[in-house]
Order: sequence, then C-alpha cells, then structure tokens
Amino acid sequence: MIANGGAKRGFAPETQDESPCHTGGSELSEIPPCTLVLFGATGDLTSRKIIPALFSMHTQGLLPPDFQVVAFARRPKTDTSFREDLQHSIRQFASRLNADGEEWTKFAASVYYVQSDLDDAEGYQRLSQRLLELEKGQAQRRLFYLATPPDYFSTIIQHLGTAGLNQAEGPDGWARIIIEKPFGTDLESARQLNNLLRPVFKEDQIYRIDHYLGKETVQNILVLRFANQIFEPLWNQKYIDNIQITVAETLGMEGRGAFFEHAGITRDIVQNHALQVLTLIAMEPPCSLNADAIRDEKVKVLRSIRPIEGHEAVAASTVRGQYGPGVTAEGEAVSGYREEGNVDPHSSTETFAAFRFHLDNWRWSGVPFYVQAGKRLAKRTTSVRIQFKAVPEVLFARQACSGVQPNVLTLRIQPDEGASLEIGSKTPGPQLQVHPVEMNFEYGSSFNAPIRDAYERLILDAIRGDASLFARDDEVEAAWSIITPILEAWRDLSCPLFPNYQAGSWGPEAANTLLREGTVWTRP
Repeated sequence: MIANGGAKRGFAPETQDESPCHTGGSELSEIPPCTLVLFGATGDLTSRKIIPALFSMHTQGLLPPDFQVVAFARRPKTDTSFREDLQHSIRQFASRLNADGEEWTKFAASVYYVQSDLDDAEGYQRLSQRLLELEKGQAQRRLFYLATPPDYFSTIIQHLGTAGLNQAEGPDGWARIIIEKPFGTDLESARQLNNLLRPVFKEDQIYRIDHYLGKETVQNILVLRFANQIFEPLWNQKYIDNIQITVAETLGMEGRGAFFEHAGITRDIVQNHALQVLTLIAMEPPCSLNADAIRDEKVKVLRSIRPIEGHEAVAASTVRGQYGPGVTAEGEAVSGYREEGNVDPHSSTETFAAFRFHLDNWRWSGVPFYVQAGKRLAKRTTSVRIQFKAVPEVLFARQACSGVQPNVLTLRIQPDEGASLEIGSKTPGPQLQVHPVEMNFEYGSSFNAPIRDAYERLILDAIRGDASLFARDDEVEAAWSIITPILEAWRDLSCPLFPNYQAGSWGPEAANTLLREGTVWTRP
C-alpha cells in the first residue's frame, strides 16, 4: 500500500500522530488467522530477514490472531530444535529484539517444522496434512514463501500444484505465493518462469517481492508527488533537467562471489531495484491507489524507455566497471573483486554499471535518466536526485553573482531515509551573493514511530492481499526487455580493461561520459 500514512507522509509533516490512511487490504484488527509456509527455512535469508521481521511484527501486534509459521526444509529437525535455531538467529541478526522473554515464547509456540526434500512429492502430502491439523477446520488461508535459490522455484511450484496446495477450500480461504528475486536472469528465463506459474497460480495469487519497494522513502515517492501540489506541476520536461538514481554499496562480496559471478550488478540491482524506483519517479498519476492501477502506470513507464540495442548504442549509453584493490572510507585496505572467494581471477563480471535512459513520452521527452549502481564504492547510499532547470542568468549576472545553482530535490532511500531540497539563498553581508542551502526532512526525527524493516511491510501486505508493492508478470518482462539487449551486447563488445576503479572510490571515470555538459554524478 503505497500511500499508507496518508498526507502525514508528505515532505513537511505538520503532525506526528498515528492515523494511517489505508489504501488497500483490511484493517489490522480485521485480518483473519492464516499460516505462512516457509520454503528455504534453514537458509540465510530466513535467519537474517524473514524471521526477525515476523518476530518484530509479533511484538508490535501486527500479525493476525492465531498466526502460524510452518517451515519446510530438508535438514532433519524437530519443532523444538528449529525454534531453538530461530532464537539463535534473532540473537545474532536482530539483537534489538528480545529473544529471551515472554513474547519470544509466545511466537515460537506458533512455529512448526516439516522435514522433506524439496522434490519429494510425499513431503508435500505431509505438509498438506500438517496444515489441516493446525487449521482445525478453519478456513484455509495460506501464504507460501519461496526463500530458496531460484533453481528450486519450478520444483516447488509444480509440487504445490500437484498436491492441490495452490487452492484453498471455503469462501473465505485463499492461497498466495511470495517469490524472491531474482525473477529470471534474462527476458527468456523470466517468461519461462511466468509460464510455469500461470497454470498453477493465478496472477492475483502471486507476489514477486523486491524489498526496496518496502522502504519508507520509496513508498513516499507517490505521496510526495501526488499529495503535495508544490511538486507535481513541476514534475515534467519543462522544469526538470535530469534525474539520477544511485545505488551505492561499500561492501564487497561478503561470501556471495559464486552468485555474483553469474549475476553481476546489472542483474542483481539495476533490473529490479533501480528500475522499480525509476517507474515510481516517472509514472503518471494512477486512476486509484489499488494495486493494478499503480502497476499499470509503472508498466507504461518501462515500455516508454527507449531501447538500447546494438553495439553502438550500448557502447554510447552504458559504462561497466570492476573494482580493484583499494582503501575504504574507514581506512581498511581491501582486495579487488578478482581476489574475492569463488571469483574467476580473470572475471569480466561488472561490479559497477551506469546507464543513460531516455523515456519517449510526453512528460519526459528530452530528460535523461541516469542510473548508477556499484559495489565497493566510497559510501553506502541509495538516492534519487531530481535536478531542476537553472534560472536564466540575465538577472543575477548584472549583480556579479552569476552561476546560480539549479534547485535539486534529493530523496534518500538509505541509510538515512528522508528528503532534502536545495534552494538559492542570499549569503549574509552587504553584497548580493547567492548560495545553495538545504531544506531537510528526516524520517527518523519527524515521526514518533519506528521505521520498520522493508520485509515487515511487504509480508504484512501479502497477508492482507495488497499487491501494490509487488511486481506483476508484465512488469517483470518489460524490465528484462530493457536490460537483456544490453547484457547481450556486452558479451560481444570488448570488455573494458578490468579492474578500472579502486575500491573506496566512486567508480570508473568513464561513467562521466554519459552525463550532459554541466551535470555531475551524485556524491553525498
């Protein structure tokens, strides 16, 4: 639900009360009991994100009554031993939560374990029987969460269909499935996965999760645009010069070398996170705030992006990079990508990528959208920088203070969620000098409410049946149709001389060639 929080989540909140304006799904008090079935229950994602999110939701009273978790995994465990493992995970990865008190005892009592290989048909029959026992004759409301590597998606989906778990009995019953990214590795594989899903689950049962869409500032983009009259009239090619989307990470592989070798930063970050943010920035006002109305407009944006096809176009509009040895901002010497574990010492995988996109539609004609994403950069930040056109210099040039900087609106998605607006102001003194100053809004200090983890919000929305923050099948395929020709051209084009940027820097200098004159990359 993009607009949860109503007008109070605008740029400059007037109040700090809690009176959320829901745009879809049920009120919390009306959510009936349901069961989350967790595949990949012994994996890293479960330990680090999913279970901490569920336990945090439990302590806040956000889960429906009689909510249950049924884990499905191959390792031999009992209900008790699995609960003990989860308690250890909370202590290790979510120490802010008390895993030793009464609330943990209550939560753990609702967690169960079914041991089975993911390709064992009998295991799914045991799962079905366990669910019926736990539901005790109540309506079947089941949320299946695929927190497994993508190689297992097809196996799980097919077995769920064969066992009849894709259907729910009773007028109030439902069955839904959450699928983690990556959803395919190119356009063809994404289509194959969609074609596999369609005979088993209807589109309104499928929730393709991208945790970036659960972040407060990402959700706030539509409220910022459409609940504040000061911005939307200027949100077009007449007033905006360019838009930048930056996803910068300071970390290297952190044990993910084998995965990253096959993915690269473009598949891992750009095709999903960055393009999702771009669609929310560029979309037209939806006819309503329901899921399909919002996703219809997002798909229109993706389809309006001018294709970057052919070697010449790809070479002119994209830049690849790979980090070498360097020093982080904290002064730590770190190795290059090719020295990371499970990485080919001659690897041509990109750890940095920059793109110049153009949208061929009425609103954005002539406005470049610059996207950059990278590992081992100078600072961890995800932001959107909207640079407005500069004022004519004829007025201030007469006062010897030419070069007035254009206004810039920056949306900070992480780590310090909020927004800032740069405006020109007179500096103190007898002479007329104009200097940029910043009007700043920070979520952490503006509301008397915690900023919840993105997984909390997304899991809750899936329970409520609100798909606003989840990708639809045509949306996924439209995004891959943009990225796949670029990946194919990169395979044919001569690879840059890697490494071409130092760890701890802002990426390869060649990325500057994508920018129009007078434009610089975001450097927080």
